Amino acid sequence: MSTVKAAPLNPAWVADQCAARGPIAGFRLEPLAEAGGVPLLALTKRTPGPRPRVYLSAGIHGDEPAPPFALLALMDAGIFDDRASWFICPLLNPTGFQRQTRENAEGVDLNRDYRSLRSAEIRAHVDWLRRQPNFDLTLCLHEDWEAKGFYLYELNLRRRPTLAEAIVAAVSAVCPIDSSELIDGRPARAGILRPDVDPSTRELWPEAIYLAAHHSTLGYTLETPSGLPLSQRIAAMSAAVTTALNLSLGAQPVPAKGA
Repeated sequence: MSTVKAAPLNPAWVADQCAARGPIAGFRLEPLAEAGGVPLLALTKRTPGPRPRVYLSAGIHGDEPAPPFALLALMDAGIFDDRASWFICPLLNPTGFQRQTRENAEGVDLNRDYRSLRSAEIRAHVDWLRRQPNFDLTLCLHEDWEAKGFYLYELNLRRRPTLAEAIVAAVSAVCPIDSSELIDGRPARAGILRPDVDPSTRELWPEAIYLAAHHSTLGYTLETPSGLPLSQRIAAMSAAVTTALNLSLGAQPVPAKGA
């Protein structure tokens, strides 16, 4: 993971790494659009036979670099194996990533655009999502500049067995957990938020709400605290994703390693 930890905040570098590493890991690359001269990529691997379908996304906010780097590290580690069919969007906001801003180059918060579809990036992303099957699990990878530690949102519409407590426990080995009773203005308990979801009452839709409305009944938004060193945040995100996947796909969680 050393090359990932030292990676530049350059969206073209991330796209190049996906193009180089993806096929080695069995992924097909699909350019959805272009933003700032950088392709907006989706990576898919459809494992033969009946398999769970898992979707992951990262980089929708350009000032949150750990998630795309964590996905590259996990790809190298072989976590995206033949237990599932995989659908990955590794960097949804190339122009924001280059500028290190939450919004894209036009000043649009892409993670509030899934209902109005003002931005070219989200129009292309939604067009691609509409052509995919429904997902058994979705993971949206984020960071939070105001967080005191790691936390997550769970959207579990059919009350399926939760992964939340196990994810938090795994992350706690490498990263503090935000134990605040209110996080982002919402009730939280031990780093877990379980908000009521009624998309019809929301004017601005984040990606997770769009996915819950149209593509999946179980989704997690994972948030690492931006104030910690990048290597520690990558380790925390890798632990969270690895635990979620191993639990949902029937394997035991891999013990988290230090940064």
